Amino acid sequence: MVRIVVTCAIALFAFIFSGFSHSQSAWATPVDSGVQIFQVQCAGCHAHGGNIIRRRRTLKKKALHRNGIDSPEEIALLVTNGKNNMSAFEDRLSPEEIEAVSAYVWEQAELGWR
Repeated sequence: MVRIVVTCAIALFAFIFSGFSHSQSAWATPVDSGVQIFQVQCAGCHAHGGNIIRRRRTLKKKALHRNGIDSPEEIALLVTNGKNNMSAFEDRLSPEEIEAVSAYVWEQAELGWR
């Protein structure tokens, strides 16, 4: 329980003090922006590819596959529209940001969330 509270507090702190906006630097690569977006928008529930709400709904490759998510495009659909306990992010993130964070999640799943 303490771990959940600490994780949520860190995510909230990062969101409030990140200065993150929808405009990205011309020098940022999609993966860099994907990392930033993930840290601000996703890590509160999905730290290190896990899931503090539903343990079997992680972002690890095996769990993604088991849950019918087999591509970055399918991750993007889930991020955009949400599903079950996961909120939709289409009103919070631009299509480019959704693409960047989905690519980052897929890349990390491929690498085993190192």
